Amino acid sequence: MTAPRSSDAIVVGAGIVGAACAAALSRNGWRVTVLDKSFAASGTTAAGMGHLVAMDDSPEQLALTAYSERLWRELAPELDPRSELDRCGTLWIAEDESQLAALGAKHDAYAAAGVASEILDAVALAEAEPRLRAGLAGALLVTDDSVVYPPGAALRLLEIARAHGARVIEGREVTGFAPNGVLLRDGALHADVIVNAAGAFAAALTPGLPIVPRKGHLAITDRLPGFCHHQLVELGYLASAHVMTSESVAFNVQPRRTGQVLIGSSRELMGWDASINHHVLSRMLRRATDFLPALLSAPIIRCWTGFRPATPDKLPLIGRWEPTPGLWIAAGHEGLGITTSLATGQLIADEVSGRETAIAADVFSPMRATHAEHV
Repeated sequence: MTAPRSSDAIVVGAGIVGAACAAALSRNGWRVTVLDKSFAASGTTAAGMGHLVAMDDSPEQLALTAYSERLWRELAPELDPRSELDRCGTLWIAEDESQLAALGAKHDAYAAAGVASEILDAVALAEAEPRLRAGLAGALLVTDDSVVYPPGAALRLLEIARAHGARVIEGREVTGFAPNGVLLRDGALHADVIVNAAGAFAAALTPGLPIVPRKGHLAITDRLPGFCHHQLVELGYLASAHVMTSESVAFNVQPRRTGQVLIGSSRELMGWDASINHHVLSRMLRRATDFLPALLSAPIIRCWTGFRPATPDKLPLIGRWEPTPGLWIAAGHEGLGITTSLATGQLIADEVSGRETAIAADVFSPMRATHAEHV
């Protein structure tokens, strides 16, 4: 396929965030071209878990994830079987009475954001997930959380974009940006709007973005239909997985439509080393079997790593990049890119069109990185 000479909007990156930006922009009347150096949904999108979760690490994060979940519910009728949407809900598990008491604050924060949740005691938790170990104190059930298969969902979003006139060009490597331009190895393209949605590689294309790759491990079992019924996450997940230490693990398990069980999660700051760290992988699996002892006999058929685009303040970079005219950033989502992809795309579409956004968007501005340097 030959690249067009020009386009109203160019999105760099055909992962789920780029696909969501392309779908939102094309639906709003922009002529969109999507460029990817490899092929669609092949990077972080292919390597990650598929949770659609309301996350309350900060009020801003909760606002963004809750908004995006609403958009996912609206999109659901347009998804196809490849997306494997499963409205399974999430159980945030409290191991002891002190953690159980903390669930009340989490429940109240969700309620204030319009997110439905319910506190389960130990008996109700055991009924909901009988394979969990005995003695857990309870859980918070977030009923509207879901799971998707990220590559399938990203490909469907690109199909929606194409239906509104977008073009997707794979195998075209972007080397940088110029005012209203995308630099390629064999030339340049120009557009009114350029969106850097290159995920963990975004900072290589736009120097100055505070994004670093954060490696994660995942493992998936053979088909075990009915093994678990909800996404299961330990209440300490935010503390252990979202702190920028050299390595951390936390219990996070997802049921898949295939009947498989997806096991996470880990975080490492290791640069671009994609090799499996068997020490971290073992810690992660031990944490999972601590909560789900039956996993000890479950056949694991594959383990892999991927890179999440992490920022220092745990919030994505969404908005105009003022040093380069015409350039917008949609990157830095770390482990919430699947959840927040639709909100990111809509925020970009609204901002480039000068419309009021559904939630406060200034806090996500990528320019906060440059402002922090001068404080």
